[in-house]
Amino acid sequence: MEKKTNLKLQLFAQTFNPDNVTMYEHKDGTIPEKYNKLILKEVINGSKVMQLAKYEEMQEKEKKFEYFANGPGAYWVGEGEKIKTSAPQWLTVTMVAKKLGVIVPCSREFLHYKMSDFFEQMKSKIAEAFYKKFDNAAILNMDNPFPQSLDESAISAGNVISGGITYDNILSMEDALNNEDYDANAFISTKKNRSTLRNVHKVENGVIVESLYDRGANTIDGLPVADLKGLEKGNLYTGDFDYMYYGIPFGMSYKIDESAQLSTLKNEDGTPVNLFEQELAALRVTMDVAFMIVKDEAFAKLEKDESKLETLTVASAAGTASGSTKLTVTPAKGSENLYKYKVGTEAATVSYGQNVQNWTAWDGTADIAAETGKVITIVECTADYKAVKAGNAAITSKA
Repeated sequence: MEKKTNLKLQLFAQTFNPDNVTMYEHKDGTIPEKYNKLILKEVINGSKVMQLAKYEEMQEKEKKFEYFANGPGAYWVGEGEKIKTSAPQWLTVTMVAKKLGVIVPCSREFLHYKMSDFFEQMKSKIAEAFYKKFDNAAILNMDNPFPQSLDESAISAGNVISGGITYDNILSMEDALNNEDYDANAFISTKKNRSTLRNVHKVENGVIVESLYDRGANTIDGLPVADLKGLEKGNLYTGDFDYMYYGIPFGMSYKIDESAQLSTLKNEDGTPVNLFEQELAALRVTMDVAFMIVKDEAFAKLEKDESKLETLTVASAAGTASGSTKLTVTPAKGSENLYKYKVGTEAATVSYGQNVQNWTAWDGTADIAAETGKVITIVECTADYKAVKAGNAAITSKA
């Protein structure tokens, strides 16, 4: 009698483990949850918006939510009278997420890493790229996909104070909010402002009676300061950041490529980076993030003194004597100002307020001895030699 052999097949369910998979085997997909959380944590810790604004949980790219606009009122009540009632005011807004992407080039050797090791190496680079791009858009309105930015809100509300960082100007920022019944709860500055902030004092009869900046605590007028690298020296923002919101609806996705040409990344010679030719790989990571300001009037900006170097038009022609040039300069020099000049193989660099006392004086009419082909830079400066206008021209002298 023939025996039957029963083969019992067992199916083993495999759980995906990033410790057992190399990047070569998994070149695209969703970043493993553990590393998605780690990267997101670094984004939140690095982003000034996410440190200050209110987080709104999102499950989709768009979310409608209500925010508290005004509270219920109170009333004086006579003996035996009915107490009046009033409802708090809640307003509904819609916040929309935008896709943010970053491309990080890396050596092809990285593709042999296990996924866990790869994202451990890359998480800080990915996070920094994301929070810098997001903050620059949401705060400074740089390459901004959102309908608002902090900078635009302050301008739209008319809460812009000019003249640079001074005691009075900082108080004027806070007053601009107080006048609209808001209270500032933080400042956005830059470390480049700290030397100026340390000298922001109220002085009476030559004595410092109050300082607004606390260097140890990094506070202005008792409020915390978030330092943003991309902010220009001399600028400040403040506001009631309870009226600023952000949300993150989805996890991060990634894809690795080895053949693309990266149009936005250049080699030292100015040519685009070509991954195939240069034996490189590139990691592309995308995330969705939303941002919204619900009250423009709750934010203010202090901008630096925007004095700029004006331009002189300089023309050179052959002068009267051999080896001399005749210059004409427009517009005409101010009555209290002076002319200074410098001759070189190329135009001299000049900035507004630069001290040019050591340059050569010129009366504005006399011919100047100079060689054809050299470049002359003319500066109009104040009586204390601070540059206010500048221009240059290639020299033509009499043979």
